[in-house]
Amino acid sequence: MATDIVAELADSLAKTGVEDGELSYKGQGRKLDDAQSAGEIVKDIEEFEGLQALRMEGNTVGVEAAQAIAKALETKSDFKRCYWSDMFTGRLRSEIPPALNSLGDALMLAGARLTVLDLSDNAFGPDGVKGIEKLLKSTACFTLQELRLNNCGMGIGGGKILAASLIQCHKLSSEKNEPLSLKVFVAGRNRLENDGATALAQAFQLMGSLEEVHMPQNGINHPGVTALATAMQHNPGLRILNLNDNTFTEKGAVAMAQALKHLHSIQVINFGDCLVRPEGAKAIAESVSEGLPVLKELNLSYGEITADAALAVVEAVKNKDQLEKLDLNGNYLGEDGCKAVKDTMEGVNMISLLGSLSDDEGDPEDDEDEDEEDNDEDDDEDEDDVDEEEIEEEEEEEEEDSSSNNKPSTPVSAPRPPDVSSFLSFPSPDKLLKLGAKRALLVQQQVDVTDARKTAEAFLKIASVYKEENNDVKNAVLDTIDAILSKAFSTPSFQGYSFVSVLLVLLGLIKSEDKIKPVVVVPGHLQALEHVVRQDYFPKENVAVLEAFMSRSNKSLESCGNARNGLQSTLQRVRPQS
Repeated sequence: MATDIVAELADSLAKTGVEDGELSYKGQGRKLDDAQSAGEIVKDIEEFEGLQALRMEGNTVGVEAAQAIAKALETKSDFKRCYWSDMFTGRLRSEIPPALNSLGDALMLAGARLTVLDLSDNAFGPDGVKGIEKLLKSTACFTLQELRLNNCGMGIGGGKILAASLIQCHKLSSEKNEPLSLKVFVAGRNRLENDGATALAQAFQLMGSLEEVHMPQNGINHPGVTALATAMQHNPGLRILNLNDNTFTEKGAVAMAQALKHLHSIQVINFGDCLVRPEGAKAIAESVSEGLPVLKELNLSYGEITADAALAVVEAVKNKDQLEKLDLNGNYLGEDGCKAVKDTMEGVNMISLLGSLSDDEGDPEDDEDEDEEDNDEDDDEDEDDVDEEEIEEEEEEEEEDSSSNNKPSTPVSAPRPPDVSSFLSFPSPDKLLKLGAKRALLVQQQVDVTDARKTAEAFLKIASVYKEENNDVKNAVLDTIDAILSKAFSTPSFQGYSFVSVLLVLLGLIKSEDKIKPVVVVPGHLQALEHVVRQDYFPKENVAVLEAFMSRSNKSLESCGNARNGLQSTLQRVRPQS
């Protein structure tokens, strides 16, 4: 009997992952719609003495289930850590705020003192932030050390609500002589943009306690970056600053370089894909050279940095004995610049710390010339297309004339083999059909499906020739798109969320500072997308995102009324139901 009890206990512990006051249901994929389906979790919470943490990642919690769990939490005064990321998959956005309100109210009633609040990967938007607004202002968050809201779709409005809540929390906690001292802030991929970032910067400056800030991919350009730079100066204990994939330009980079002079504890700087440009890189190099004694990682990749600026950065890190990695990939160094950077790093025995330079864009002058040549070639190819069509028409007329006159015709040259690159450069229904029965495979082989942007661009080019009334063209388009996207979404390194984000930018539904120009939207784009969202390969968690943006009023979709209505209707049908 005792053995059975021990075995049962061991099984229970293994199932729930109990460790250091923690109850875990992480990654169990439970669908908790009501109190009954949450019954086991409620019972475990009620019976857990000294509960400090609850892990609910990778499950889906409805309003009634959240209320039941909240009721069980009301007596847990030792509670400290909420690991609640990816907890509302498939739920309506309107369900999330009341669920969060219930859970927050319970923690406040329990007298909990939180140290960790992780709600990442819950696409709850600004309304979701309202769902935790009361909690963030309460005594339960006076002790908060980590706030993780990555990939929540907060937007500018949500960023402002969050900032105001943190400022109020700091004010109220300071009045109690226990000021909010947040150490870790994570809010990447939230489209905070300048206004959201600027609002949060005010909160950061007030707290002055941050050690890690992660805000990549937020559409922030130099006004927002400058505001953040000012705030960072007031956080001298900052160790990690990750602003990857925002748009600094020189103004923002110079402002951030000034801030770095005050950050003597900084260990990791990630300004990759931030367009810091040569002058910005030189300013950052100066700050690195003058201080930052414990710097371990510096990422200035994909920033349009030239060779002289890159060499200034290399010179600046030569005396950093704790450096572990320097990333200068994807810049404008050119062959000679890459060699000079490598030689300099090798000369100080630091070559192993230099990241790959395989994606270098070459000399900037050459790149500009190539751009101009590309534009000229585009124009020439447009003209060539017209000329080719005219020639083909003339040849057909000549063949008809020769047939009618029974005269021997002049031999014509053999038709050129199918050219996938020509189709992708200048799509037309005829070119797609001429690729033959293996067109889907041929096009798939030409598209880098590990790259979300290239995949999205290819999708729109193929979809642009879609014709509802022509079954041959329609089937050719959909078969080709299926071949590309099924392969993309089955590739482990492919980022489905990034694909959807880029697609929304290309369709003109999201603003971007990343030099991505929207296409002219045609009905075929939306009709092909309607097909895609019905396929098994398309992640259903992205349906709600598409639905939200398609429902907004936008000039780019005005010419596609029927196609847009059809897509919206399909999105509503395939959206995961609670």
